[in-house]
Amino acid sequence: MAEVPYRIGRHWAQLSRPKAFGVVTAAYVLAALAGWAVVIALKSWHPIGALFWADIVATVVIFALSMLLANSSLYDPYWSLAPPLIAVAWLLSTSDGVALRQVCLLVLMTVWAVRLTANWAIGWTGFGHEDWRYVQIRNESGGRLPWWLVSFTGIQLVPTLVVFLGMLPVWPAITGSKPFGLIDIAAILVTAGFIGIEALSDIQLRRFTSDPANRGKTVDIGLWKHSRHPNYLGEIGFWWGMWLFGLAAAPNWWWTVIGPLAMVGLFLGVSIPLMERRSLSRRPAYAAYQKAVPVLVPWRLGRK
Repeated sequence: MAEVPYRIGRHWAQLSRPKAFGVVTAAYVLAALAGWAVVIALKSWHPIGALFWADIVATVVIFALSMLLANSSLYDPYWSLAPPLIAVAWLLSTSDGVALRQVCLLVLMTVWAVRLTANWAIGWTGFGHEDWRYVQIRNESGGRLPWWLVSFTGIQLVPTLVVFLGMLPVWPAITGSKPFGLIDIAAILVTAGFIGIEALSDIQLRRFTSDPANRGKTVDIGLWKHSRHPNYLGEIGFWWGMWLFGLAAAPNWWWTVIGPLAMVGLFLGVSIPLMERRSLSRRPAYAAYQKAVPVLVPWRLGRK
């Protein structure tokens, strides 16, 4: 019996874009309620542990719904929606008032989350559209493992765990007692600066790819002249900013550096190699671009 091809979104792909976003919103409300129920059930636990399991349960809810809707991209906004909810939950778990450090962190995180979520929403056209990386992973797995297992572990659970590691410095930033100082100022500058780098690189990429004259070409304008992945550089830098906030509030929590290091590992070990292979197969000039422009950190000028 011939294998039935996987059809992204199935009949859900027929929904209009506004209705599709309505379904996505309902899915995330349900996931948030499930997570909050876990927090209530584990109220005697340390807030880090309680929010960890709430995060896992919310991920499972989104995963189950992504299987129902036949579209793993349902998980995509989770990356930017979960962190501010976790940060607010941790803030509510403390009895202290809101200090300047906490305000700065939450404002910057909110700006990051809103912009990144909006960037996803602009590019997502409905349940008939799925991130190309998931399509590639599905094709490369070739049925060797059940798709539900690949989707849950590789596409959803692993990113959730990495983001939670990235959030660990936020706990001492919220609960630490060290006075606001120079490291806080550095944290603000680093976080804001890398949010700006990520936003600008996304804008430049969208403008370049929206021009029909650039079809099949490699983006090499603006920040992309100096880094092959400035958007990823901005994302990684944001999490280093979170670590600086935690270091400023409680230096003994320096070990939470595992968070931004995990982000570096995820992007260098998974996201960037996937993107590089795709670009090499689709753009003839990409090999020369690779030789001329650094992969991430612009340690030398781009092409002349």
